[in-house]
Amino acid sequence: MSREEKVSVVEAYLDCFATKDLSKVSFAEDVTFEGPRMPKLVGRATVLGFLAHILPMVRGIQLKQHIVEGDYVATVFDMETVNGVDHVFDRIHIVDGQIKSIDAFYYSEQTAEGQI
Repeated sequence: MSREEKVSVVEAYLDCFATKDLSKVSFAEDVTFEGPRMPKLVGRATVLGFLAHILPMVRGIQLKQHIVEGDYVATVFDMETVNGVDHVFDRIHIVDGQIKSIDAFYYSEQTAEGQI
């Protein structure tokens, strides 16, 4: 896959946060999702269920940067939620045009300002 094709797969995933539509996200059946404050999620249905649960809390995202190396796309963005802004860094593994894993690293704007 070209760099542009990998970025397109990631941007379809990121777009779900704005559109609230998960139908265009290309997840592998055995996709994994892991974040700092949650257990590792395994499987397409599980990850989609998690996203469907959090989507109503997301107001939007502001994309900052994509870094592409091999089969990985590292994406930096701010996610505005009902609770404030989270600064996010996702390392996304893409295999055969599908997202195989997402390792999410994030902290809230409140944490960054020392309010928590």
